[in-house]
Amino acid sequence: MANSRSARKRIRSNERKRVRNRIVRSAVRTRIGRVRRSLVSGQVAGIEEELRAAVKALDKAAEKGILHRNNVARRKSRIMAMAAKLTLMGGSEAEKALTRAAATGGAKGRSAKSASGKATAAAKGAGVKKVSTTKAAASTVKAPAAKPVAAAKPGTAAKPAGAAKRAASTRRTSDQ
Repeated sequence: MANSRSARKRIRSNERKRVRNRIVRSAVRTRIGRVRRSLVSGQVAGIEEELRAAVKALDKAAEKGILHRNNVARRKSRIMAMAAKLTLMGGSEAEKALTRAAATGGAKGRSAKSASGKATAAAKGAGVKKVSTTKAAASTVKAPAAKPVAAAKPGTAAKPAGAAKRAASTRRTSDQ
């Protein structure tokens, strides 16, 4: 419990700020969710107003200091890139479905392997070349070889690598 009047006042003001910040963050998430849902569903009517409202909510949150300005910039960039990718796409329905899945990050609650498997199945049915979605599949670089361990002196017990450094740094000198 706070002992001074200023500490009690600080607790009260922090609670007011927490409630306000939660309301603003919730409004931002709602706006972004609306834009994403309308983009994924393919609605183009009214998407510009929803995008404008989402960007406005993000900018207000940054202005008030509720969200960091870099966080806001990243979110705006992602939502605008998604909008550009989904509104300007053309081609067959299978290509559009693949683009939507890639733009939304796949289905919620699914692992990358199962999402890429479904994308592969859809691509095979449409005759589209598969695009790798995982970093492991994209790079086939071998892991570096392990470093050789130096031989321990005879008569000493082997210590883990970090233990020797810690022991050396915590030894006291006998000068005192």
